[in-house]
Amino acid sequence: MNDFFLIKYAPEIFQRTGEHLFLVMVSIGVATVVGIPLGILITRQDSLRQPILGIANILQTIPSLALFGLLIPVPYIGGIGATPAIVALTLYSLLPIIRNTYTGITGVDTAIVEAGKGMGMSDRQLLLQVEIPLAMSVILAGVRVAMVIAIGIATIAAAIGAGGLGVFIFRGIAVVNNNLLLAGAVPAAAIALCADLAIGWLEKRLQVPGQ
Repeated sequence: MNDFFLIKYAPEIFQRTGEHLFLVMVSIGVATVVGIPLGILITRQDSLRQPILGIANILQTIPSLALFGLLIPVPYIGGIGATPAIVALTLYSLLPIIRNTYTGITGVDTAIVEAGKGMGMSDRQLLLQVEIPLAMSVILAGVRVAMVIAIGIATIAAAIGAGGLGVFIFRGIAVVNNNLLLAGAVPAAAIALCADLAIGWLEKRLQVPGQ
């Protein structure tokens, strides 16, 4: 190596990192806004549990590159660029968030729930004041998993012109240049590690003692 790759490509690494973070943060934000209510819904409507979790499971089994490609011809949310990438990353992020929301809420001690009912709390009050606070660390664990998955899959978004650190990886593969590959892979891994540690710390802070 004539130049350390992180220094050599520093300006573009900053640019591509910003693009990468934008894709991930927007998709995780949307997935959280959609996934948590769906997770809550299936705790109240058991008949919807299998269909919703089944669809989320199917979406996550579709190969990522294939899903990006399938979205290209779709009107409004398809095409080339950030929009189809965000849609795809959002779909991939739904399963862990929905599943952990469901698991966290249904895992709340029934004695606590019954005590709340005995105090005259409505279902809404139980949900907002008892179940969600007690399940928050489990819900955050789902967001944590979704975030790490999205950071990795977002590298493939470069294939449809969405930018991000995957640009270095695809360019490195094309010209067989390990420096370019590392310029994309190392920052992506660092982002995933930092996100995992940050959400893991928050998860522990919100964990109820004895859980």
